[in-house]
Amino acid sequence: MDYAIDAVLTGKARVFGDEGEPSAIAKTPVTGPLRVGPLGIAGDEQADLTVHGGTDKAIHHYPRDHYAWWADALDDHELLGAPGAFGENISTAGLVEQEACIGDRYRLGSALVEISQGRQPCWKLGHRFGVASVPATVVRTQRSGWYYRVVEDGLVMAGDRLELVGRPLPDWSVARVFGLLIGGAGKREPAALRELAEMDVLAETWRVRASKLLGN
Repeated sequence: MDYAIDAVLTGKARVFGDEGEPSAIAKTPVTGPLRVGPLGIAGDEQADLTVHGGTDKAIHHYPRDHYAWWADALDDHELLGAPGAFGENISTAGLVEQEACIGDRYRLGSALVEISQGRQPCWKLGHRFGVASVPATVVRTQRSGWYYRVVEDGLVMAGDRLELVGRPLPDWSVARVFGLLIGGAGKREPAALRELAEMDVLAETWRVRASKLLGN
């Protein structure tokens, strides 16, 4: 399975919130090849490294498939006219959270990346769209997108392919894990939480979250 990369996007941190909080959520498409390394795509930034960025959240991928749904929900918001509305680095169509799995490995251009976790929404998405309920809607609908860690450095550009090369955990879709850890379903599935707490390819912060939900 492979998918066309319709945009590669980067952004710089700048003042964003009403109280001067910084963010790099406003990302724009870049033409030409960009270096992919352990901390993400060259030229990209994250403003708050306590919750964004790092090796487990080096690259954010959001499915372009969801844009039509959001356009209907948000009255054709102007941000939805082009990739980047959700602060993503990679935009494709055809791969969504119900199919992508934790631990999936993909060739991203010439780089090798691995899905580490879903994207947990924060207030910045609501502020970006001017609709405070957007983060809650992401949780309810599981239209979260996901993060990659970088396994092998390489180059990527718009028009390259995202090619699946390994799926070791087909039972653990991004949507399922997001629902368990963020959507509240884990309260009813302690056995699943125990598996997640020990899942090496799951981002460390989400393994910790699984453990805490178990009461550990």
